[in-house]
Amino acid sequence: MTQKNKPFKACSVFRCQKPDKLEHELGGLYDVAHGAGLAAIWGSWARYVYLNCLPRFRRFAVRVMDVPEEGTDEEIALKGIEALENFFRRIHMPTNLRELGVSATEEDLVLMAHKCAVGVGGAMGSARLLKEEDMLAIFRASR
Repeated sequence: MTQKNKPFKACSVFRCQKPDKLEHELGGLYDVAHGAGLAAIWGSWARYVYLNCLPRFRRFAVRVMDVPEEGTDEEIALKGIEALENFFRRIHMPTNLRELGVSATEEDLVLMAHKCAVGVGGAMGSARLLKEEDMLAIFRASR
């Protein structure tokens, strides 16, 4: 696998939660491409959940994003999140809703969080159980 496509290598950090369920609501309301929507919310989601599955995010940072093993596990994990967001920028993908061209109102964010929570039966996640208020916090952070 080349360095160029290394971020797409399978990694357990993506099984840590289900950020694509959040994106489904974003894409449904704003008709954005799934990959662009995921890129726009991934960093906010990752920062919200990484402490609850820190070993996975650390492993992702080191093995996939080539972050040096210097600093605390938390620092390494955050550098991995930043590294993937920088990769998204290099390939001209959005890293927040504004860059995606979405000016979500508070009402829209509340609606998306509610619809996502209903769609997953109230809560989702393995490392951290995300409820509607958590989903809303992630959407708010992604603006």
